[in-house]
Amino acid sequence: MRRALELAERGRGTASPNPLVGCVLVRDGVAVGEGFHRRAGEPHAEAEALRAAGEAAAGATAYVTLEPCDHHGRTPPCSRALVAAGVRRVVVALRDPDPRVRGRGLARLRDAGIDVQEGLLADEAEVQNEAFLTAQRLGRPFVTYKTAMTLDGKIAAATGHARWVSDAPSRERVHRIRDEVDAVAVGVGTVLHDDPRLTTRGGAGRTPVKIVFDRRARTPIDAALFDPDPTGAAARVRIVIGPDAPPERRAALHRAGADLVEVAPDPSGRPSVAEALARLHEAELRSLLLEGGGTLAWSFLAARAIDRAIWFVAPKLVGGAGPTPLGGEGVAAMDHAVRLSDVRVDRSGSDLVVTGRPRWPDPAPEEET
Repeated sequence: MRRALELAERGRGTASPNPLVGCVLVRDGVAVGEGFHRRAGEPHAEAEALRAAGEAAAGATAYVTLEPCDHHGRTPPCSRALVAAGVRRVVVALRDPDPRVRGRGLARLRDAGIDVQEGLLADEAEVQNEAFLTAQRLGRPFVTYKTAMTLDGKIAAATGHARWVSDAPSRERVHRIRDEVDAVAVGVGTVLHDDPRLTTRGGAGRTPVKIVFDRRARTPIDAALFDPDPTGAAARVRIVIGPDAPPERRAALHRAGADLVEVAPDPSGRPSVAEALARLHEAELRSLLLEGGGTLAWSFLAARAIDRAIWFVAPKLVGGAGPTPLGGEGVAAMDHAVRLSDVRVDRSGSDLVVTGRPRWPDPAPEEET
């Protein structure tokens, strides 16, 4: 199963909106076939492993990181392929929460007389497929909030100048993270002040969809994010706007090549994060890297829509009243603060990197302001 997890990892950045899946076929203690899912529309991991094993698949044990599918989608159902190949035993790490699967694949295997075991290395498989699983369970993309700040808590100088807070190794690391997600999101303030490209700088995967939260559709039509990605492909840009976005600005952004996503405002008057994420999920975006400023980050935090935080801390001091990673109203008391669990600290060049997962207090932060 560990080998199957290693294989599944090879699909990171390309398999979405499908899950990461690896499969190893073992017969008489020897691996006779293995495979992983590369991208949507291409063979699933089980089909790749069965093809590699050929007749040796008969009587073998299949180790699969996620429950085999039992429906016709872009490819045939894997559960039936395992039955047809004469596999004797199937060991899976996790059940697939997709309503089209959700135990049906395992039931078909058992009905065919195949010995099925579940739960081997389930925790590792859960972490590996956190984006797909979150999307299936919550109906929204898995959200990672990334920010870079100075040691005194600023994401820019008092003048707004922010190039660069973190050092070159940290910026390269962010490009690799972008290379693995479906979308990257910023607020219109970031676009107006920094004019970011939001690309992977030619990574191994594909440049993610660029999302701008921009209630009044103020994004300039000559913004760098509209530039073609390093492969020459046209930029994929979606602007989340509010109902009050002026018609002339909507038309201009549409002509520039942006897809407009109109969502209702939240109580603060900004586009609803929950509705925006639901719409992105409908567009088969399963993971999102949030790189916006403090106001947008607070909106996500208040909506409890941050699943992981990555904090780059640069050994720099700038002082003044520059912007901070989290703005908004803030919580009213320290015991309402959002704590991080599973905290990990490592180095990236001269920067410290703190990674963790929010543990939500009760009630939500926005209810205490």
